[in-house]
Amino acid sequence: MARRRSRLRTLAFVLAAVTAVGLTAVFVLPGENDRAEAAIGGIVWQDEFNAPAGNAVDQSKWRFDTGGSGWGNNELQYYTNSTSNAVHDGNGNLVITARRENPNNYQCHYGRCEYTSARLLTSATFTQAYGRFEARIKIPRGQGIWPAFWMLGDNIGSVGWPNSGEIDIMENVGKEPNNVYGTIHGPGYSGGGGITAARNIGRPLADDFHTFRVDWEPNSIVWYVDGSEYHRVDPGRLGGNRWVFDHPFFMILNVAVGGYWPGNPDASTQFPQQMLVDYVRVSRYEAGGGQPQPGTVRLRGAHSGRCIDIPGANPADGAKLQIWDCNTTAAQAWSFAADGTVRAMGKCMDPAWAGTANGTEVNLVTCNGNPAQRFTLSGAGDLVNISANRCVDVSGWNPNNGGKLILWDCHGGANQKWSRF
Repeated sequence: MARRRSRLRTLAFVLAAVTAVGLTAVFVLPGENDRAEAAIGGIVWQDEFNAPAGNAVDQSKWRFDTGGSGWGNNELQYYTNSTSNAVHDGNGNLVITARRENPNNYQCHYGRCEYTSARLLTSATFTQAYGRFEARIKIPRGQGIWPAFWMLGDNIGSVGWPNSGEIDIMENVGKEPNNVYGTIHGPGYSGGGGITAARNIGRPLADDFHTFRVDWEPNSIVWYVDGSEYHRVDPGRLGGNRWVFDHPFFMILNVAVGGYWPGNPDASTQFPQQMLVDYVRVSRYEAGGGQPQPGTVRLRGAHSGRCIDIPGANPADGAKLQIWDCNTTAAQAWSFAADGTVRAMGKCMDPAWAGTANGTEVNLVTCNGNPAQRFTLSGAGDLVNISANRCVDVSGWNPNNGGKLILWDCHGGANQKWSRF
């Protein structure tokens, strides 16, 4: 079922960036694809919203986007920083309220605004790469109402959207009251190519509080509603496009009114509409635990007993791949993508300068669609570069930490044998 939406991901401190976001919703039944959870540590940031009734948002944690620009979607609301639109209720909740207003009070991009709401963000107060991002929320309801809990990359001011990346933890449109959507956007998979899924819980989300979360770690993001997984992505889902979820992101809470995806309010829509947020919590990611990251493998050499590794866990273009004591860091978490590439930390295993000769260094490079980046691991344990028809080999049969990888004629020796684990 195809759905169209668009959203302008703007910040108070950067230029506006317009996006047209299209969805193909995948409905997953409860319990399907439930897998092992990420390595999650203790809580490092939280807001429990326990301030007295009428108190404004804690500005040490949240700031506001304001204005009535339409936000790239022809949205109808004007975002304010007023306690009329974002306030503590005294019962342990933040309340974001969308209101019908006197249109003479607020000027919007298309004329006078009929609605106000609020959009809170942590761009100036808190960012983090990886971990668990979770909120317990009771969403609003009604045609044209569009609540969201989502994240943007903290480099949006320098690289723009979608290169910064976007993780939509929870979105709902009022015309689909039972459905929660989770989506990522990045270069080559934004607009109509946003990678998304939906969970239909069988009753309106607005009837009760629900927990919405992602567990995000190197090369994996997993979505949950009420503790049940319904969506999972890794670099292999990107069709050769670049994985940009390897740097800090910040969080956003908002309620939009109208727009291309939800449509506008109609006679059935009642105002005010409120989103109640019981808490927002962020936990740290903990590498280790003795297991490779979900969706990835380590590649261990038969001769050395050591694993293919990115030096210093620094995924810089041109990093010379090596062998190193096997561990569970992202530097050794490799995935075999559908396009034939072998990936870690968002980049691809690559023969230097697309070389095919004996001795060509095997490096880490931004995935670029060049056939030279395709490898296959045979049943015999040969990791073969398809373009060169040569094997990944450790230079000089070096069994020690730091031994460099090269391409060499396949000869069946232990120095060219690799196993997944």
